[in-house]
Amino acid sequence: MSATLSDEALDLIFREARTYNGWLDKPVSDEQIHQIYELLKMGPTSANQQPGRFVWCKSQESRERLAQHAMEGNREKIRTAPVCAIIGYDLDFHEQLPWLFPHTDAKSWFEGDEEGRREHAFRNSALQGAYLLLAARALGLDCGPMSGFDQEATTKEFFADQPRYRADWLCAIGYGDRTTIFDRSPRPEFDTFNQLI
Repeated sequence: MSATLSDEALDLIFREARTYNGWLDKPVSDEQIHQIYELLKMGPTSANQQPGRFVWCKSQESRERLAQHAMEGNREKIRTAPVCAIIGYDLDFHEQLPWLFPHTDAKSWFEGDEEGRREHAFRNSALQGAYLLLAARALGLDCGPMSGFDQEATTKEFFADQPRYRADWLCAIGYGDRTTIFDRSPRPEFDTFNQLI
């Protein structure tokens, strides 16, 4: 690919995008949620593992249930967001590899290796969660990622029918209220945390 995104697009996704703490009273449609997923699933994962499992809490009832498991400072963010996604992962993602990665017997790489599956599921679902956030921004939506919640309780409540799934983090999605954001925190220069050798 030789084309690059415009500065306007890069601003939308990265440079001007912010983490929101409050939301405008403007809904996110089911179609927009599907559009986010159709983009995020295209992001690369190791051997196309696709271990991410997502619950899109759109109804007020589901957001109230989720808010119960969040730390006090995050509850209102969840309740007032048009959508709050639970980003989770499947510890048995390898069962899907015969059709997701049909080039070879990738399933056998992970059979009997619980710790290896956990590591791969955690890493690659985190990538998928990041793709979710970037996809939402690319579609003109704002995000409020958060980790201040009880993962075990959330897993039990929202993945009860899938005992091998685990909740990892949350992402509120909607149209952000700019009055609820803080001044941007510092971002390090290249030489601070990078080596070019």
